Amino acid sequence: MARVVEIDDAADPRLADFRDLARADRRPDRPGGRGLVLAEGTVVVRRLLASPYPPRALLGVARRVEDLAPDLAGVDVPAYVTDADTMAHVVGFHLNRGVLASADRAPTPDLAGLLAGARRVAVLEGVNDHENLGALFRNAAALGVDAVLVGPGCADPLYRRSVRVSMGHVLRVPFVPCDLDEAVAALRAAGFVLGALTPAGDPGAMAGLAGHERVALMLGAEGPGLSAAALAAADVRVRIPMAGDVDSLNVATAAAVAFHATAGVLVPGGRTGAP
Repeated sequence: MARVVEIDDAADPRLADFRDLARADRRPDRPGGRGLVLAEGTVVVRRLLASPYPPRALLGVARRVEDLAPDLAGVDVPAYVTDADTMAHVVGFHLNRGVLASADRAPTPDLAGLLAGARRVAVLEGVNDHENLGALFRNAAALGVDAVLVGPGCADPLYRRSVRVSMGHVLRVPFVPCDLDEAVAALRAAGFVLGALTPAGDPGAMAGLAGHERVALMLGAEGPGLSAAALAAADVRVRIPMAGDVDSLNVATAAAVAFHATAGVLVPGGRTGAP
């Protein structure tokens, strides 16, 4: 059971995991710093507690910590309870959601092992906006994507904003950081067809891509899109048909359309059937 500890001093050293979240040079969730995972709000904290990421501590107002009591029953971590003003002094801003949790990072999955059990994966290149990345992971979880390969130039999926925007689903969709050559070689070895989403692609190609047993959907940054090397590595270039003179979508929106188009039969709690 989590140990509830009441705290009224914002300078208490036990709150180090949650301090100065508004300071880019001090944030505890920076990969180059302490590299912690931070979950914000009861829904996201619940998903953290049910994830492979080892929890370290909670900080919240009494009502939010009480809401999480069933989820904390088998968790041996401190739950620091304080008032909203003290919490704001600790984190550096007023936190509307009233509770935070910290965790250590989980081990990175083995790429070949991860692909061995996957049917659809997303391959990202240069997706450097944390909110887009979080939304993309939420879409991946909702639409049955088995894994995400996080390529060069991408933001950190475990940055607090990405975790929050994903509603905690970044903590349940396995991902592996890897370079483009490594990703392409592993996908080819595992029998995946690579489809690159690009405004210069074939608007009729999505249906054909959906017919393959194993599909990797390649997505690039908004603006520059996929690199020439990524486009050259793809088996097919895919364009989402659009009306009027609009030539592209937000990357998370484009990902959702492509994930759904290649999903097969989706059911609550999972996916079954073929496209």
